[in-house]
Amino acid sequence: MSITSLSVNVFRFPTSLFNNNNNNSNNYNSNNNNRKKSFISCSSRKFLDRSQFSGAFKCDFNAFTKTRPLMDHHNDGELSHNHNLNSGGDGAFEERDCAGTPYIPIYVMLPLGVIDMNCRLLDPEALMNQLKVLKSVNVDGVMVDCWWGIVESHTPRVYNWSGYRTLFQMLRDLGLKVQVVMSFHECGGNVGDDVHIPLPHWITAIAQSNPDIYFTDKDGRRNTECLTWGVDKKRVLSKRTAFEVYFDYMRSFRVEFDDYFEDGIISEIEIGLGPCGELRYPSYPAKHGWKYPGIGGFQCYDKYLMKSLSEAAEARGHLNWARVPDKAGSYNSAPHDTDFFRDGGDYDSYYGRFFLNWYSRVLIEHADRVLSLANFAFEGTCIAAKLSGIHWWYKTASHAAELTAGFYNKSNRDGYVEIAAMLKKQKTALNFTCVELRTLTQHEDFPEAMADPEALVWQVLNSAWDASIPVASENALTCHDREGYNKILENAKPRMDPDGHHLSAFTYLRLGHDLMERHNFLEFERFVKRMHVTVGEVGFCTSIHCEERNGRFFLLDDDDTAISGELAPPPN
Repeated sequence: MSITSLSVNVFRFPTSLFNNNNNNSNNYNSNNNNRKKSFISCSSRKFLDRSQFSGAFKCDFNAFTKTRPLMDHHNDGELSHNHNLNSGGDGAFEERDCAGTPYIPIYVMLPLGVIDMNCRLLDPEALMNQLKVLKSVNVDGVMVDCWWGIVESHTPRVYNWSGYRTLFQMLRDLGLKVQVVMSFHECGGNVGDDVHIPLPHWITAIAQSNPDIYFTDKDGRRNTECLTWGVDKKRVLSKRTAFEVYFDYMRSFRVEFDDYFEDGIISEIEIGLGPCGELRYPSYPAKHGWKYPGIGGFQCYDKYLMKSLSEAAEARGHLNWARVPDKAGSYNSAPHDTDFFRDGGDYDSYYGRFFLNWYSRVLIEHADRVLSLANFAFEGTCIAAKLSGIHWWYKTASHAAELTAGFYNKSNRDGYVEIAAMLKKQKTALNFTCVELRTLTQHEDFPEAMADPEALVWQVLNSAWDASIPVASENALTCHDREGYNKILENAKPRMDPDGHHLSAFTYLRLGHDLMERHNFLEFERFVKRMHVTVGEVGFCTSIHCEERNGRFFLLDDDDTAISGELAPPPN
């Protein structure tokens, strides 16, 4: 095996990027902006300044290839952090041969704000150009959020799907499939959120007189990201329960886009089950001061969930257990600083086991009922649920961050088996995050977090595969480097798995200008080919040139034929 090395003064592009045939988705740390992120070193690449693109001036990009042996001295055959793939140093890494491995479909998440608050598609021409580029490298489809706060914004049961119909028609014309997320949560305030999309106005109006429809922490602070599961069966939403509100919304979507279901353009529906669309409590809200790697906090102080806890304690015969642990620290505590989560702490007492069992059962029952309604609304369509990868404090006995999020997973108890069994019952696929993260990198950057994303991924994926349910995944953080892509590949296609387990699909986070930058897109195309089991080196043009036309940058071949779509200009 060998890799391609680039010239020090040119950059080559994959040939498929210029194909005119258009028929053929931060360590959860909002304060980590100043930390150096892992990426491929560009020291061997020289980008041309914008001034060199002025007028009709053309710059030839001529390239050559050379090969070198592949071995790594740093990380058991894996690429070391910030390793320079394209310079001619002694460091190298082992490339996996993907021949004979399964084809894994690749989807790309669209920008969060691709549909505006008036349900109109933003900048369709620019989006079409980007989608053509994705199609040119054989991406299978895209993922898009259908925001409850946009579609049913002003009046209950009045839905506006107009922008999504425009988008879906565009995807149909390009031959791309779409995974649709029923997004019953607020957008804004979390890592990666670049727009603010609140819950529907009529919901926030109800909350003014009844704030207990939101999850609530021990200090009485309300979390407006999504509705508490305590109102799932309470008629407090304009005479409807939350279950009825979710079902009416899903059914409206199914009727509105029946033709896209029938012709297979809509390939999957992912059901939003909590904050960020994930099945979990909003236990680590940045808006309330949480910082990585804090353990988070229990979110069950609204009157509806407190009543449920009281009823569970009464049924158990211990009325004094009708309380939330009072020695569980604060959002940014470490487990060993609390009486509840420390080794030998109350989390493993009779009361602790009772509370954690109730807390996780509420989460699982919520998902069970919503997914049951989704299967009825979308009969015959693949359904999926997203699970967050809470990997910090995984190396401790209590797994405190997982417990506050509702996953009753600790060193002597597998909390993901019950979730997998529920998903199997509802014939629902699992979508799991953080498959690109490495434990060694986490240890180097945040040794205090006691994180182990690799062990967590192994546990969750195998719990799902043991339950015989499909497993898809996505990256938790921005990924443009080969190290991250190789890690995804290892999780997507486990080596020497006796049962042949593999991911059913992978969704890349996310489409944007960063992905369209030349060096980033080259790595992305290479990743897509390996997930699709294309054998051989990435294709290259031997001579192309760049030209500016009215302030927009295009790449042209020797016949001055422009590629499909505009690419991001080179950095200054």
